[in-house]
Amino acid sequence: MKKIYYLLLIILAILFLMFIAEVVDGRENSRYKVSTYDNYSFNSEARNLLFVVDFSNSMGEFLEHKTKVSQVKSVLDKILPQISIDTNVGIRVYGHTCNIFAFNACRSSELLVPLNKNNSGNIINSISKLRPRGMTPITYSLKQAVKNDLVNSKGNKHIILLTDGGENCDESPCDYAIELMKERRDINIDVIAFDVQDSEDLDQLKCVADVTSGKFIEANTNAQLVHSMENLILPHKQVEAMLLNTYD
Repeated sequence: MKKIYYLLLIILAILFLMFIAEVVDGRENSRYKVSTYDNYSFNSEARNLLFVVDFSNSMGEFLEHKTKVSQVKSVLDKILPQISIDTNVGIRVYGHTCNIFAFNACRSSELLVPLNKNNSGNIINSISKLRPRGMTPITYSLKQAVKNDLVNSKGNKHIILLTDGGENCDESPCDYAIELMKERRDINIDVIAFDVQDSEDLDQLKCVADVTSGKFIEANTNAQLVHSMENLILPHKQVEAMLLNTYD
């Protein structure tokens, strides 16, 4: 009888150890599981990405021996081909034309490439010959992006605003973002402030990101610009790097 009792205890102990092993293994797998989402993965539903990029006069200034505009073009050349071909991508630029009259200068904003899939080549070609010339109509550009560029897009809409300065067309991008969020919840705006030094301009730009549940990043060097863009568009690579470091 004792032998049977001990045998049952051993069997129960083995079953208990097997159960514990499965629980631990499940937790480990969950911890290190990498989602198989597409390259562009702001969130699981986002598939519409619109760049709104500054081509105003100040983008022709030199930073680290290269013009800021050339650095922006270079990082877009690198990043765009890595975005999933299933993502709708487009680009709007502003400040790319020179106008004598302030009204026209503050309407210098154009959708160069409408949202579409597999669009990286079209975007790279469209910006290759552009030169920085005009003013910085950020608010007007965001209004046009929301009202026209993203109007027929289904699901979440994501804007990446890249600028080297604040609004200079007597509008407030912060005020606009606040009003926008009273009506819309399907738009997020990330902001990259590229070599922006003015504190008031930084506050306005940060407000745009904060109010729309976007990210605000200051990039004051070329390396920071590249890292910022990768952080916003290719987050899966950071996850993979973390896992590789964990296993090393």
